[in-house]
Amino acid sequence: MNNQPHFSINSTAPLSILFLKQHINTFKDAATFIKQLPYGRNANKNDLTSIFTDNCGTCSTKHAVLKELAAENNFEGLDLMLGLFKMSAKNTPKISAILQKNKLTYFPEAHTYLKFNNCIFDYTTIASKPADFVNDLMEEIIIQPYQISDFKVDYHKKRLTDWLEKNPSINYTLNDVWAIREQCIQKLSETITKND
Repeated sequence: MNNQPHFSINSTAPLSILFLKQHINTFKDAATFIKQLPYGRNANKNDLTSIFTDNCGTCSTKHAVLKELAAENNFEGLDLMLGLFKMSAKNTPKISAILQKNKLTYFPEAHTYLKFNNCIFDYTTIASKPADFVNDLMEEIIIQPYQISDFKVDYHKKRLTDWLEKNPSINYTLNDVWAIREQCIQKLSETITKND
């Protein structure tokens, strides 16, 4: 992709040093490394270096690391995005049984990715691509790496609450939907891990 961000890593800041220790000298190589890391939740989302110690990451931690790496190297124009999309059996077939069991066609799911020159980049897994969610995107905002934890959860829960209020026929509480979502994330984590 011609629009892909490109810079050399030459900072002595924490994440840059960790990448350089892995003999990773450019953003392109860093993105490839991140994409190939197994999908999994980090022990401490607030410590971005944890992707190296945990040897895994989620859409939030993986993209926050790349955004922070850009900041460490004074590379501008790369935005960390928080998008809300309609997660359904169509765009996420592996959760179809859970949605069917709970009589839901979709629910709003929060996803973190990068944007550069108005192009979306998704480094969550080797197979991830913007086409997986971009057509079902409901809204998106720019966030900072420190906002991937509490802010992201609060934002997501507020949007789910709004969605439930606008759809009274969905007879679930926020806690019900959050529990269904957790089942879906667990299912996806198992599948991704098996495929890695």
